[in-house]
Amino acid sequence: MNLSYWEIKNWFSNVDFTIVGSGIVGLHCALNLRERFPNSKILILEKGILPQGASTKNAGFTCFGSLSEIIDDLKTHSEEDVLNLIQKRWNGLQLLRKRLGDSVIDFKPYGGYELFLKEDENTYNECLQKLPFINDILKPFFKTDVFAKEVDRFAFENIKEYSIFNQFEGQIDTGNMMQAVMKEAISKDILILNQAEVSSFSDKNTGVEVVVNGYSFETKKLLFATNGFASELTNNAVKPARAQVLITEPIPNLDIKGTFHLDKGYYYFRNFEDRILLGGGRNLDFEGETTTSLSQTDLIQNRLEELLKNVILPNQDFKIAHRWSGIMGMGNSKNPIVSQLSENVYCGVRLGGMGVAIGSLIGQELAELL
Repeated sequence: MNLSYWEIKNWFSNVDFTIVGSGIVGLHCALNLRERFPNSKILILEKGILPQGASTKNAGFTCFGSLSEIIDDLKTHSEEDVLNLIQKRWNGLQLLRKRLGDSVIDFKPYGGYELFLKEDENTYNECLQKLPFINDILKPFFKTDVFAKEVDRFAFENIKEYSIFNQFEGQIDTGNMMQAVMKEAISKDILILNQAEVSSFSDKNTGVEVVVNGYSFETKKLLFATNGFASELTNNAVKPARAQVLITEPIPNLDIKGTFHLDKGYYYFRNFEDRILLGGGRNLDFEGETTTSLSQTDLIQNRLEELLKNVILPNQDFKIAHRWSGIMGMGNSKNPIVSQLSENVYCGVRLGGMGVAIGSLIGQELAELL
């Protein structure tokens, strides 16, 4: 960058806090820092035109885990860990709704459903068997049963007779949500620079030297909110996980409302107005989907269309309006990483595919490290 004196003076001088990543975590971190340090200079650096990972690319589910996902998590995490994670996701959702307002983000409490394909006998039986136990361990927090067995009323095909309904799940307009939090950040005198890629940084103890687009400047504190792009930063404790998505053209008289999970959450769909938004399928090619490329593959897109045709919209004509991908941050543990990396460098990453739910809370926790 060949910067003018004015650009250096206003954007790159006397910087107190520099946040890398303008997604849900980065913006909420900045807003929390503004509340705690009202006179500070806060700069956000974003390598994309818009947040590059999943914040503006997700499906807009306000969920905290389907029944099968929670059962699976209990096989690899302690019960205490799983309950803490669910509580964090729920608290994060309430924080997001309180900050922005339900009308702004177009929050709709339609509830969520877990469906089971006819061949998915084992998962189906396990979920029906363990449903009372999961409700029992969640009841101290939610004060009532979270999950209930229901007969499918949406005329889906090739699925089991019963679905699992979650009354606490809802949906939002992802674009409205991110636009609202960006507007709030700008209104609080938080500087956001797009297409600004950090190539290196060095903690000098008195501050951090940051190189962005070839220009070097100093900031007192550097905070990374880069989630799926944090592999190198965390010694591979975070791995990128691509999520491929499609959305249909409007479908006349669409009678589907809610958020829906299939195959342990590897597939998910919802109505948006009179369209169906459907994503997932990385379980078809875990290795190939461990990537930061925002492209799509025939393998997964064909499977998504197959599900539309044979399960979600049987005997209906539909057309695909658009396809896209987002990058999530996964790891061996579903617990987020919110930690201090050196004297003046911090990170809040590994959201485990639950960025809408947990992102605002992780942004707050990241800010509270200072």
